[in-house]
Amino acid sequence: MRTSLALITAIVLAAPAAHAARLKDLVTVEGFRSNHLVGLGLVVGLDGTGDRPGDPATRQATANLLRHLGNQVAASDIRARNVALVTVTGELGAFMRPGIKVDVTISSAGSATSLQGGTLLSTPLKAVNGKIYAFAQGQLTVGGFEVESNQTGSFFRKNHVTVARIPGGATIERGVPQRLPEEKLHLLLNEPDFTTASRIEAAIESTLGSTVAEVLDPGLVEVKVSGAWKGRVIGLLATLESVEAVPDAPARVIVDERTGTVVAGGGLTLGPAAVAYGGLEIRIQERFGVSQPQPFAQGDTVVIPESEVQAEEKGGKMVALSTAATLADVAAALNALNVKPRDLIAILQALRAAGALRAEVRVL
Repeated sequence: MRTSLALITAIVLAAPAAHAARLKDLVTVEGFRSNHLVGLGLVVGLDGTGDRPGDPATRQATANLLRHLGNQVAASDIRARNVALVTVTGELGAFMRPGIKVDVTISSAGSATSLQGGTLLSTPLKAVNGKIYAFAQGQLTVGGFEVESNQTGSFFRKNHVTVARIPGGATIERGVPQRLPEEKLHLLLNEPDFTTASRIEAAIESTLGSTVAEVLDPGLVEVKVSGAWKGRVIGLLATLESVEAVPDAPARVIVDERTGTVVAGGGLTLGPAAVAYGGLEIRIQERFGVSQPQPFAQGDTVVIPESEVQAEEKGGKMVALSTAATLADVAAALNALNVKPRDLIAILQALRAAGALRAEVRVL
């Protein structure tokens, strides 16, 4: 939290000028999208870190599994601590065929304290239409660990141990039918913007050599499949992916109040303003004294807390900002006053509220 604003100034000054990016990174072809998959499964083999024996959902799911495997066991008779009820999530990408393997994420859905060392049993994964598109199974990979002492009850944990992954843990069993458009392609901008859409239109026409592109709205550019590209949609898409255009990003400042981080892009300007920086520092110190009675006196030894409170108001300073000053100028001026990043967050928000900061301030 004592990081100097000089670092922030360097980031702003080092921001490169706008450069071209491939359409592959700027747009998405309409209709070619992924689908979410989700399933409810069981993880076994846990070292006593599974769900509590009394969890009804886990007991019922275990009983259903045993019944499916040919063992009739009542849910009330199950008392396992090495089993955990989990949710399994994955992505079914466009044009994925049966047999392709995808990664899945496993998250505890019950009272399990750790999924370390567990194995996911075969779990069907469904889409929003209720149909099964994949099956997941395999050894869990947990990015952490937990060690607990049975005698003292103390434990040490690293990272999150109730969420795990299985790389390539699901196998696609059914694909989603996809049809390539024959007459028109709709390019969806990942970040809708009038200027960016116009530049994409100009870049496509410059590459294809004809007026085949048209901006329908800030988030949609239509490309006609005509001329030599008739019946060659795949080749046209491959050509469009390599076309480069310069995106126009809005002025934006990203603020993370939890960590005191401020990230700003270049090109931000500010109107005339004056910033006063100063604050009140309060220090509270706790000390403990001991009151000891005299020898042979009837009394008890007691501990007396002693509190000392000091308040100091530091002298504020005023910084004037000229017209069209950049955020680098503001950072340099505030850096001279030893403003901390968390204080800078409040100053930026105040400048935005006063109308002096011509940028969007996003607080994470």
